Amino acid sequence: MPIDVVMPQMGESITEGTLTKWLKKPGDTVARDEPLFEISTDKVDAEIPSPAAGTLGEIKVQEGTTVIVGTVVCAINESGKAAASSPAATLASSAPKEVVPAPPAPAAPEAPATPAPVVTGPGTEVLMPQMGESITEGTLTKWLKKVGDTIARDEPIFEISTDKVDAEIPSPVAGTLSEIRVQEGQTVTINTVVAIVGGSTAAPAATPQPAAAASATAAPGTSSPLAAAPAAAVGERPRSSPLVRKIASENNVDLRKIPGTGASGRITKQDILGHIEGGHAVVQSTTPAPAAAPQPPAAATPVAMPAPAKAAAAPAPAPLPGELVPLSKMRSIIAKRMVESKATSPHVHTVFKVDMTRIVKLREKEKGKYEQRNGVKLTYMPFITRAAIQALRKHPIVNASMQSEAILYNKNINIGIAVALEWGLIVPVIKQTEEKSFLGIARAIVDVADRARGKKLAPDEVAGGTFTITNSGIFGEEFGTPIIAQPQSAILAIGGLGKEVLVLTDKDGQDTIAIRSVQHFVLGFDHRIIDGADAGKFMADFKACLENWSEDIG
Repeated sequence: MPIDVVMPQMGESITEGTLTKWLKKPGDTVARDEPLFEISTDKVDAEIPSPAAGTLGEIKVQEGTTVIVGTVVCAINESGKAAASSPAATLASSAPKEVVPAPPAPAAPEAPATPAPVVTGPGTEVLMPQMGESITEGTLTKWLKKVGDTIARDEPIFEISTDKVDAEIPSPVAGTLSEIRVQEGQTVTINTVVAIVGGSTAAPAATPQPAAAASATAAPGTSSPLAAAPAAAVGERPRSSPLVRKIASENNVDLRKIPGTGASGRITKQDILGHIEGGHAVVQSTTPAPAAAPQPPAAATPVAMPAPAKAAAAPAPAPLPGELVPLSKMRSIIAKRMVESKATSPHVHTVFKVDMTRIVKLREKEKGKYEQRNGVKLTYMPFITRAAIQALRKHPIVNASMQSEAILYNKNINIGIAVALEWGLIVPVIKQTEEKSFLGIARAIVDVADRARGKKLAPDEVAGGTFTITNSGIFGEEFGTPIIAQPQSAILAIGGLGKEVLVLTDKDGQDTIAIRSVQHFVLGFDHRIIDGADAGKFMADFKACLENWSEDIG
């Protein structure tokens, strides 16, 4: 029974896609998750994998055709059972004749470019996780283990990059990494099976290999899935994705000069970025270039920082003047999300000046004893966060979100704390903060920030926020006007803390001049939900809580 393959939905607002290229032809044998065709939408260019192993049967949508999501574009005949009378046969017979090898005989089978162990027993599927409510895909940037490695439960096995987070993904079970299905640099939708852990494995039969390929193989049939295939032969078009070809075009790179480490020698994103990073000169002609003095390497796309414990490599060099550096996956999608937020929410900002003198004196007095007593440093962030929580309790509209033509009043106060990374920005979320004490908030802030920098956050720890706090004041700015994180309705920006001369009025109405510690706070809010009066009341209560602090800090 043929299996229909449909045009996938590559985002919540995407309704159609253009099939730009077929990677297989009718009659070709395809493996499950092997790329079948390429599509292009207004948000993404992507390779679409086969949902099952079998033979490509009928092709129903030709290259260059734009169809709506859910349209059947082809059929897969399972177990290699092709439909002889299908239109695909006619299509294949009318196409230009090519030399198509007969089914491989035992004497001389065709060797795959990157043979992998075959799982013959049950194993545990490892999925691409969802790293946020609005995230529909992720890029697998690095494998931390190779096929055959023994891994412990919760031990990191690969790294991913999305617009919200770069993270190490742990193994769900202990066992042996039996199969890798998604190569480095590939972008796949959430819940795609990227690997198999456990199960019994059997090596494929040994096959003749060229000397170059054999050198990359440790034993017959057990080559690493990351081993590089030779560069494309003269006149042969190298296998690559639309994204890779775009990067190549922008950087004037000849893809024929790059060995591919992907399936069947496909050039991955990491291959081309590694080529650019290595400072390889691009030779467009076939004439060998004379030896040249070593050139400084180009900057790499900052897709993933290694965890501190593994930091052995030197930091990436700074970009050279005039250099074109491709956006990382995280930076590219952050850009899209920010533009989408500005287009979605009518942003309004209100600025309040807060006298932080009481907080500053309390912190200076208590910080030494506090760290000894509780094992966590006393910073200004838990004071600010607690004040925001108290104000959100009084003004739930600021903690609400827009859903279609209705307003959702969120049950819990889930605070997102923006953490600046060397390769981007991440907003881990502290859940149910209304139930936490001052000390609980202080510990949670330190915990999520440390694990964000070490790529140790779980997927649900970057989702579900109802209100965000961002602290750019640490760099000395007076204040900033932040962009709201959708679908939230407000974001609080912390300005720099400094001393100013203020006029103080006592209870008898007498004015005095004093030097005080002052900080500016900016509330960015969605004017569809929150009016200026609501924002002003919220900020007035937030200010009063800080200026008249009376809570026990633990």
